Amino acid sequence: MIKSPGEKIRIGFPVVNGLIWAFGLMAAGALVLSLLLAFTGQKESSLPSSAIIVHLLASFIGGAAAGRRSGMKGWSIGGITGLLYAVLLYVIGFLSFDRSFHLSSLLAIVIAFAVAALGGIIGVNMKK
Repeated sequence: MIKSPGEKIRIGFPVVNGLIWAFGLMAAGALVLSLLLAFTGQKESSLPSSAIIVHLLASFIGGAAAGRRSGMKGWSIGGITGLLYAVLLYVIGFLSFDRSFHLSSLLAIVIAFAVAALGGIIGVNMKK
């Protein structure tokens, strides 16, 4: 889909679509990790690294879905999706579990932005 230079880009729907994909993938990943923990010999000590992988995949897929839906400017649409994904996770963590904000939280938000921006770049170049 090629848009003329004067045509406005709607970012709301692509970002919401990307967030739905990201949170859906995160929920599926959490379910899989829970089942692996319950029915295999996996130790709880491996959960933080597995959770990071799930969040990275969710950010990437969410950014790709947003970039594909927008059709242009995939890095910025994907980056916004990743930024909102990470901020929403930290807001939920703050409100639910009284989690404080540290420098590692800011680093995680920046990484989510970068991974989702990469996903947006790839997503915008995927054919519908």
